[in-house]
Amino acid sequence: MKQMPAGEFKTHRLAAMDDVNTSAEPEVITKRGKPIAKLVPAVSKSKILFGFMAGEFKIVGDIEAPIVPS
Repeated sequence: MKQMPAGEFKTHRLAAMDDVNTSAEPEVITKRGKPIAKLVPAVSKSKILFGFMAGEFKIVGDIEAPIVPS
């Protein structure tokens, strides 16, 4: 996680916001070396549609076999 002093943030805040938005990596703003705020992107990157349920369920048995009524 990147850190930026409060004075530097004050002069470069728009560039810092653009950087956080594009990289999606939070940035900690410090004052006298101590963290006082965290700048995070407003919207997290969404997952892609294909494979979003990977690992959510388990296939048991032969999925290609015909269904036989019991």
